Amino acid sequence: MAGEGSGDGTVSEYLDQNPQLAQWVNTFRGYCESNKQWGARREFILRNMEAFPTVKPGVSDSSLDRLLSLSMVWANHVFLGCSYPKAVMDKIKEMGDGIVICDAPGQMSRDEVTTKGKQSAAAECDADSCAKRAKSGLNETDCRPTPRTAMWPVSQKSGPSPQAPAEHQPFFNRLYKAVAWKLVSAGGFGPNLDHFEILRSCVESCKQSLTCVLVPLKDITDLPAGRTQKEGHVCELRCQTVYMGTGYGRDESAARAMASKEALKAFQGRKVTVKVFRRRYRGRDVEDLMLMDDQPRSQGFPPALSYPFQPEQLEDASS
Repeated sequence: MAGEGSGDGTVSEYLDQNPQLAQWVNTFRGYCESNKQWGARREFILRNMEAFPTVKPGVSDSSLDRLLSLSMVWANHVFLGCSYPKAVMDKIKEMGDGIVICDAPGQMSRDEVTTKGKQSAAAECDADSCAKRAKSGLNETDCRPTPRTAMWPVSQKSGPSPQAPAEHQPFFNRLYKAVAWKLVSAGGFGPNLDHFEILRSCVESCKQSLTCVLVPLKDITDLPAGRTQKEGHVCELRCQTVYMGTGYGRDESAARAMASKEALKAFQGRKVTVKVFRRRYRGRDVEDLMLMDDQPRSQGFPPALSYPFQPEQLEDASS
């Protein structure tokens, strides 16, 4: 494959002749990855398999993880305009040499690409949904509808569906790899990193976005009785409706940074798992989707600041 010309037609023809290879490589397609993005990243993977001799269809090893991580970093750079340390950039540019992509935003900065993406998302946002969120007083960075797979039908009890953890797990497996590679390129997990930027860029490299909910501390009703501090903000981070972390800070930026740091701690173990746990939301116990590491911990979770599973029904019941 490495010696063949670039182009989706050539790749498709090659895979038509190798159906087992096609079936294997297509398992790595990202959630919500467009045909254009996946076609380019798939070509990147196929072109560079020869450089990783131990990578074989159906065999999982560290070389495969590295190749997939590099493919995500390359796609992140090409389609989102993200930049990485020089050694990483040189590596992915060498590996991606010869892959032709029409109308790729390669000359745009990451901030320009992100701004354009947010503007597009806002334009597509359902007006009623946005109005409800504005009425709730929550400050969110993402205004796109919650995926239906995470919710019960309206006629049933509010909460995540029994299938929700299994439905979300493949995405967070990919995010785990993206975070691991990002932290390696940043020199490892530590207190001096821009934790929010690392988490945000990794999520966007997997073609999703973070939902950031910021609430003044004084407005939270489920704080411990002995808590006297009432100033500052609390931030809750979710992705695909799955809770990732909560953080407190004197201002919104500090709260967001602390929540991101807490969320990244889950990625320090050998794996992450989406599970259903019970926690408090607006004075009542609810079932919530939560991202956990492989370490045992008590279930003393902070109260939820948002609840993306049938919120209208829950709010009606509490009024």
